[in-house]
Amino acid sequence: MAAAPHTLLDESAARPGRDSLHTLLVRWLLIGVALAFLAALLIAPLLTVFAVALGSGIHAYLTSLADPDTRSAIHLTLLTTAIVVPVNTLFGVAAAWCIAKFEFRGKSFLTTLIDLPLAVSPVVAGMLYVLLFGLQGWFGQWLQDRNLSIIFALPGIVIATMFVTFPYVARELIPLMQQLGNDEEEAAITMGAGGWMTFFRVTLPKMRWGLVYGVILCNARSMGEFGAVSVVSGHIRGLTNTLPLQIEILYHEYNAVGAFATASLLTLLAVLTLVIKTLVERRGYKGH
Repeated sequence: MAAAPHTLLDESAARPGRDSLHTLLVRWLLIGVALAFLAALLIAPLLTVFAVALGSGIHAYLTSLADPDTRSAIHLTLLTTAIVVPVNTLFGVAAAWCIAKFEFRGKSFLTTLIDLPLAVSPVVAGMLYVLLFGLQGWFGQWLQDRNLSIIFALPGIVIATMFVTFPYVARELIPLMQQLGNDEEEAAITMGAGGWMTFFRVTLPKMRWGLVYGVILCNARSMGEFGAVSVVSGHIRGLTNTLPLQIEILYHEYNAVGAFATASLLTLLAVLTLVIKTLVERRGYKGH
């Protein structure tokens, strides 16, 4: 009878070890499932892109990238991104400042409008711009009389891309600026600082990492946008095709090397964006 307490103590002492082993097994099982999922849906397709692109040799790969239509698509993609990202950055900062710092009628409606492109299909957005600015659209005849082209031209591609990507900067900054509050800005104004000085000396340093993060996301989406641009571009080779549209055309022409070579270039731009995003996140965490 005296040995029973000793046995219970032994069992209770051994249980934590078994629980720890069970937790460890579950952890590694979940990690293994996650890695298998990533390998199947992310790593394998990326490796396939580069394998097919380089399958015919480096000369064929470089020749595909040197194709005039592909070079035109690269130029148009970079030009569109160079226009869209700064404009959306200015809009995002202004919208975040307005929503986070002031109370006004229609504030919730403005916030809903900012989220609208995240809910509307890009194809639908492109069709709306065709309805507005196309030859048979509401402003089509007015634009034609003045020899102005929006649809099937650079302005339409820029507008469609801008619509799809404009929430990213604002959505990163709004919650951040609401969390930071107004105390430091009010103190700076009390000490005689003007509006611009307060923004550049107080507000901007506090939100810089969120701003950079939003710009990176906007840049990535701008380079890879397909749906809205596909509708408004007209698929004119050498003129209105961005990189995603050029990939589609080459693939439909059974030019696998050209399609995957162009896709690999877009993939490299995406990977570079993710690397920059990771570095920004690490700097941001260290800054806090």
